[in-house]
Amino acid sequence: MTRPRLTTLAALALTLGVTASGLAQTADPASIIRERREGLRAVAANVEALQAIAVGRTDPRAGLPRIEAIATFFTNFPDRFPPSTQAGDTRALPGVFTDRAGFVAVYTAFQVQLANVQTVAAAGDSAAFGPALQQMGASCGNCHRPYRGR
Repeated sequence: MTRPRLTTLAALALTLGVTASGLAQTADPASIIRERREGLRAVAANVEALQAIAVGRTDPRAGLPRIEAIATFFTNFPDRFPPSTQAGDTRALPGVFTDRAGFVAVYTAFQVQLANVQTVAAAGDSAAFGPALQQMGASCGNCHRPYRGR
């Protein structure tokens, strides 16, 4: 993520007076889980559309709004898992809550891959877009395997 983008996001959060952890403290656990699941479904739909761009080897710049939506959802993603959401209609495994350092490390690695996909797409590099998207997908799997139940 670029510094201007981070600055803009931080300013927006401060202006609105809202952060993911702030929402987590005010919302009931079922609402937090529901919003998290809906957001992850939207991410999956966006990734599917990005995969179509990669397979078709079309201009990846067309996928930038979808990449931006994914990046926005994943901003402060670990904050979407407050301790109050360990139970309920969730597929989050206990490790999300008991191995927080590992969860955050996997999230941080994912952020690097997501930024790479964004950079490649912005450059319009259709040859590099598919491999970058595959690396991001592998990074997703690095979280799903230890931290998400089926």
